[in-house]
Amino acid sequence: MSIIRSLTQWLFVCCLALPLMAQAQAESQPAGDNGQALLQALADSSNAQKGQVLSDIAKSGDERARDWLEAFASGKLSRVEDSGQFVIVLENRGRNWKVKDALTGESMGEISRRDLDNIRINNALRRELDGILSVIDLTVDNADTRLEAARAIRGRVDEAMAERITTLLETESDDRVSDVLSESLAIYRVEQGDVASVAQLSGSLNTEARAALTTVARGDDPAMVKAANEALASIEQKLKWNRAAETLYFGLSLGSVLVLAAIGLAITFGVMGVINMAHGELIMLGAYTTWGMQQLLPGQPGLALLLSIPAGFMVAALAGIAIERSVIQFLKGRPLETLLATFGISLILQQLVRTVISPLNRTVITPEWMSGSIMVNEALSLTLNRLYIIGFALIVFAGLMLIMRKTRLGLEVRAVTQNRAMARSMGIKATKVDIMTFALGSGVAGLAGVALSQITNVGPNLGQNYIIDSFMVVVFGGVGNLWGTLLAGLSLGTINQLLEPWAGAVLAKIVVLVFIILFIQKRPRGLFPQKGRAAEG
Repeated sequence: MSIIRSLTQWLFVCCLALPLMAQAQAESQPAGDNGQALLQALADSSNAQKGQVLSDIAKSGDERARDWLEAFASGKLSRVEDSGQFVIVLENRGRNWKVKDALTGESMGEISRRDLDNIRINNALRRELDGILSVIDLTVDNADTRLEAARAIRGRVDEAMAERITTLLETESDDRVSDVLSESLAIYRVEQGDVASVAQLSGSLNTEARAALTTVARGDDPAMVKAANEALASIEQKLKWNRAAETLYFGLSLGSVLVLAAIGLAITFGVMGVINMAHGELIMLGAYTTWGMQQLLPGQPGLALLLSIPAGFMVAALAGIAIERSVIQFLKGRPLETLLATFGISLILQQLVRTVISPLNRTVITPEWMSGSIMVNEALSLTLNRLYIIGFALIVFAGLMLIMRKTRLGLEVRAVTQNRAMARSMGIKATKVDIMTFALGSGVAGLAGVALSQITNVGPNLGQNYIIDSFMVVVFGGVGNLWGTLLAGLSLGTINQLLEPWAGAVLAKIVVLVFIILFIQKRPRGLFPQKGRAAEG
């Protein structure tokens, strides 16, 4: 009797608990949530009716709709037999399956698979569901998400999807999304032989559109072939302009690097008349400073790069002062000996880096805000790291112009550059100016190394790749003239980038060198020659 009494009490407690559990579940769902009704309709309807229910779920705009439809497509949408609660199976191995609540997304632990009633799907529904999933993101509120979804379906539109896209276009408010959807429809209609839709793809830079037009151009319909060829000709012309713009962009970025590498050399060469063959190694020191800062601040490449700007300048400037005080001051007026001495210093610095750090190249991590690119259109994108380098070069140039035009040091540098003897007679300490100028030029070389670390590997031979180009920029622009260095650097970088595609990298440099030699025959002092008695002499 005691056993019967206990069972009776247990059943009574369960009967009282079930309504409370149901009420708690209802309270956990947000007010006005029709998810339960949609899933209930999906579970209870026949296969013939399920297609309409799937469409209703997709059109509901519910953030959980994709999760439900993907679970249904993979056979992981189920219902707990006792409570009728809808769940999504997370792991279906063994007797007990891990599940989560389909409405709230909360984990429910493990449930015996015998307690779950799977909502079945057939192949016809699965094919229909593929089309629905392709366009479901086109109904969300976020315009950027809709745009990405629209781009993803180009070239994959079928008859059923075309009908849905046509309906969506009537209510689409974002012009970008509308344009992409219209293009997707045009691609589908061109593939179906619609001549009128060919004109919509004229000038399109999308690869799927070009592929559709190319296929049609090889067909047998004369009208379609003619229209497709005209559209492809229009696209090819547009592609040429975009390729030219991309080449110009890469040329300007290369030119910006040359400006940074050469502008410090132009200052020291103009003031002191020193051919510093170790200038490339000062660039290398700036690049290694950037790498070293990232080792000191692991996991923070952005902060390390920002700190590397003053650090790279100081390291290279101090190295420049050491070179000037230990070697160059004893060789003034002897250019050949200075050239040989600084060449020896460059070899020493290279070997020092190989011994202390490593002969192997080092990789500098590019910060997240410098990664990626700006997509102008589907045929032209501008990489952010090169865009930042162009901006950085212009900032450095503007800073040097302010120093030369607005500070006492700049005034003294210009005086010594124009006539050293006269500057001395006016009380200017030429030795001090030499030290400060060499430090400034070396520091700017260090900044060039910081910039180069973002587009190439850092190694002992880094500077050697830019020293010859730097001298060409200085000679072409005019010794000691900053404006000449800027114009020459950007020009030579662009010319070199234009020549490389058809002449090759080596031949392009030879052509540029021959051009500079011929130019110097006509203008020996460059584009912007020095002024003053020293220059005339």
